[in-house]
Amino acid sequence: MKLDNLETIFFAICTLLVLIGGVYTVAAKNPIRGAMGLLGAILGIAGMYLLLAAELLAAIQVVVYAGAVVVLFLFVIMLIGPSSTGTTDARGALGRYFGAACFALVSVGALYVVMRFGGQTLSKMPEPPAGMGTIEVVGREIFSEQVVAFQISGVLLLIAVVGAMAVARGKHGGEMLLPPITGTVDPTRKSVSADLAGHASVPEPQLTKSEVKS
Repeated sequence: MKLDNLETIFFAICTLLVLIGGVYTVAAKNPIRGAMGLLGAILGIAGMYLLLAAELLAAIQVVVYAGAVVVLFLFVIMLIGPSSTGTTDARGALGRYFGAACFALVSVGALYVVMRFGGQTLSKMPEPPAGMGTIEVVGREIFSEQVVAFQISGVLLLIAVVGAMAVARGKHGGEMLLPPITGTVDPTRKSVSADLAGHASVPEPQLTKSEVKS
């Protein structure tokens, strides 16, 4: 099998992974499953970077987005609870209809482009200069020409972390979203029974007869 055919097959696999993962991300009712769909889409994009001979971007895509951003999403979902992230009102249904309409519009546009320009031979792009895309070149570009954008992205990540902490702490008095603990003391048994607002119960210690007499 020729190399071009292998690249075409790999590109088709990555494309399907991105499309299926993206649709599953916005259509899944469980936010954790939606995050898994986002992970699949990110891995598909990383595969496309490999086809473009951009190994550094592919590694960054996997390490930063798949290894950090998706994990951050999962932490936020765990903190606020999966049940509190769903929308059951009319706005949720309206958002799904709007998303379906946008998807249909993009699909029609892509079909028109394929039918209109399919089969035409495009001129090849010039070869990139030697060393383009390496860590040294990217590092110099980020910390010289794109240093402002780099700092802004760091501020955005800081805002995301602070927002996650604010959501986790709740809205009343800065308390964490944990069930209140209520306890009762039995002086005759010298034991304490605690209840986490109906969520869990701490078993009382069993005392022997000699301990009760004392």
